[in-house]
Amino acid sequence: MKKLNLAIIGQGRSGKDIHGRYYVSDKNVYYNIKYVVELDEHRREVAKEMYPNCEVLCDYKELYNKTDIDLVVNDTYSDLHFPITKELLEHKFNVLCEKPFVRNRYECDVLENTAKENGVVLAVFQQSLYGPMFEDALRIVNDKVVGEPLQISIRYNNFARRWDWQTLQTRMAGNVFNTGPHPLGIGLALIGFDENWELKFGEVKLSPLSSGDADDYCKAIISAPNKPVVDIEVNSMDAFSNYNIKIQGTRGTYQATNTNWKMKYIVDGENEERPVKKNFIVNAKNNPAYCSEKLITHEEEGEFNGTAFDVGTAKLYEELYFKITKGKEMYVNVDKARHTVRLIEQLQSKSKAHVKYL
Repeated sequence: MKKLNLAIIGQGRSGKDIHGRYYVSDKNVYYNIKYVVELDEHRREVAKEMYPNCEVLCDYKELYNKTDIDLVVNDTYSDLHFPITKELLEHKFNVLCEKPFVRNRYECDVLENTAKENGVVLAVFQQSLYGPMFEDALRIVNDKVVGEPLQISIRYNNFARRWDWQTLQTRMAGNVFNTGPHPLGIGLALIGFDENWELKFGEVKLSPLSSGDADDYCKAIISAPNKPVVDIEVNSMDAFSNYNIKIQGTRGTYQATNTNWKMKYIVDGENEERPVKKNFIVNAKNNPAYCSEKLITHEEEGEFNGTAFDVGTAKLYEELYFKITKGKEMYVNVDKARHTVRLIEQLQSKSKAHVKYL
């Protein structure tokens, strides 16, 4: 199998510790790391050690003179994702763009059309939709393991402060843009990216915990016809958050984090039928009583083998290889990414935070 030559722009936390970690892992049997573009001199030196056979550059425009590149990964600052990806596509490079993909649907359409006009592949790095936690939750929903899903709750919360560039509106940052593509994309995926989904409630706020001017609290409730309600939070002020995904169905509940899962449910026919009583209920002493019984329930739990950051990343890159070489469709495509962009766009319209830092 012929490996593809890859160039990556940016060696920050994601470029080095997520993408880079995959490149040097045993799971990477698809790509040669040919070029690394990084403005920071120290990071360029680190890249030379991390990828011994690569050439390091300080300006992504130097890639335009190269004729041996099969894929460029755009892992720059969030506000540069759109303009740099557009340039790369115009120079006829296949591109994988980090999340957040773009600011709005207009930019999404521009990039999609630019890729089509130049006959190249445009992919979006939403690796959480390839992770074990998401894939298991999707199975629970599709197979109705805990009954018909009624509500899906998604929490990407913590209790922590930030003061880096990802707290600045000018950098297209904040929780909605930074972390949001993961839970928002998962929520939309678990209702099948239904074309008729609606944002029923949205709230975006900035708390004193953040040093910047971008949001650190987001609440979104979405629904679609004949689909469960999806309740999503991305909150930096939640000191007690013990799950990432919870699915409440008509026969029980499933709950998962990135590392483990558990569920409790009933099986049809195992519990005594309870016909409705039109009058009050009494106990053995003929005193008023509340409905009470001991349900026959079943409990299961387990651990995931990997996370979105390792397993998910490897799966996405594998799919991308076969998209470029064989034309096979990827699970995460631009159409699905557009749904996430649309939701982010609507949520951003709820924000009342003023730009403080230029």
